[in-house]
Amino acid sequence: MDVHKNLSSEAEKIARAYLEKELPQRWAHVEAVALKARKHGNLLFAKDKAQIITAAAWLHDLGYASVIKKTGYHPLDGALWLRSQGFDETVVSLVAHHSCAGLEAEVRGLGKVLDPFPKEETLLADLLLFADMTTGPSGEDFSVQERMDEIVSRYGKDHVVSSFILKAKPLILEASTRVESKLKSLSQEPSPGK
Repeated sequence: MDVHKNLSSEAEKIARAYLEKELPQRWAHVEAVALKARKHGNLLFAKDKAQIITAAAWLHDLGYASVIKKTGYHPLDGALWLRSQGFDETVVSLVAHHSCAGLEAEVRGLGKVLDPFPKEETLLADLLLFADMTTGPSGEDFSVQERMDEIVSRYGKDHVVSSFILKAKPLILEASTRVESKLKSLSQEPSPGK
């Protein structure tokens, strides 16, 4: 898929088709994550990269859809399906690795199942994590710490997802800080003509 053909609109249509009716709460989360990624992505990136990050945000939880779910690990299922559809490889990789998914796979005992997908270690990946980790399960706006606390509370402290969040906390905070710092530096730049 060519990123110049409005990749984010296509991604939104796909996410809506697979998530809105089947998983309305998940859809509310995805929609809020995508809107946040678009807003910040338009500030941080040129048009092509802004399209990529917005598309990845629309698609990051696609693997929860029952017709796409194959392994039961949503980052992997979403990435496998997107790749099978010929989707942009950067978007596929962002979906596969969103929000420290490789670390979660290890905590789940899945090893390196995401290795077939190159890992983006860029501000694109940081922004996807930031948008995801500042958005609650129904689209609420949270701080990163509130979101991590919400996840642990929802799953219970002994659940594998809670164990993963606690292990990933330093990485989540580092990525979020990079995004917040970049956004802050942009807001402090003088306006043209001043």
